[in-house]
Amino acid sequence: MNSNSISLPEDSPLLRPTLTGRNNGSTPSNAHPGTILTTTDTTDPKKSPSAISFRAFLLGTALGASITLTVLLLLGNPANPLWRAAFFLAVLSVFHFLEFYITARYNPPAATLSAFLLTGNGYAYNVAHTLAFLECILHNYAAPRYHPHRIFLHPFTAFLPDKGGTRAAWMTLGLAMLLVGQGIRTLAMAQAGTNFNHLVQSKKKQGHVLVTDGIYGWLRHPSYFGFFWWGVGTQVVMGNVVLQPSN
Repeated sequence: MNSNSISLPEDSPLLRPTLTGRNNGSTPSNAHPGTILTTTDTTDPKKSPSAISFRAFLLGTALGASITLTVLLLLGNPANPLWRAAFFLAVLSVFHFLEFYITARYNPPAATLSAFLLTGNGYAYNVAHTLAFLECILHNYAAPRYHPHRIFLHPFTAFLPDKGGTRAAWMTLGLAMLLVGQGIRTLAMAQAGTNFNHLVQSKKKQGHVLVTDGIYGWLRHPSYFGFFWWGVGTQVVMGNVVLQPSN
């Protein structure tokens, strides 16, 4: 025997072949009980690792760029309201990344490209967010002294100077709403696990369980509740009164 060789017993785990299988619910006949099987079919274009990583990279890039722009605008001129548009892009990037990440973490079978909700959330959803962004740019660029929040209080005071801190109060309220909304939606998705689905189901899926504990013990539809207040909060922060993406 060579001095560098190692003798292993025939039943050693190191001598067993590595087995993989597609996610078809079957187990290879020669699979050892202790063998870990790969259950993700990477040939499925909806679960392509390269496509998923590319979208995650784009969201990360958008988040970094929008946060940088928000900070630069605030440092350059704190009174310049255009930082709100950049901040909106940052919030959107975080939202769409969390939609996929929480799905992949707590509901792996549903972790497809559509879980990002970038294109699979309906045409109206994308149009609403685009118009909300344009509304923010338009009214802050064309009428920077305009305070649309005051329409809720009195429409004739919308163009008067903000001497009482009304704008700051609405800004704080908007930030609180979007943070609470995002937190509740993320928590709801995590607690529901494999029982959560981005699409409304007309038939009960095998193995589905109605979740009634945790956040679901307090709210019947916490994911919708969270998304609604997240959407309202983003528009309050931006100063929009015409568009509400959550509606």
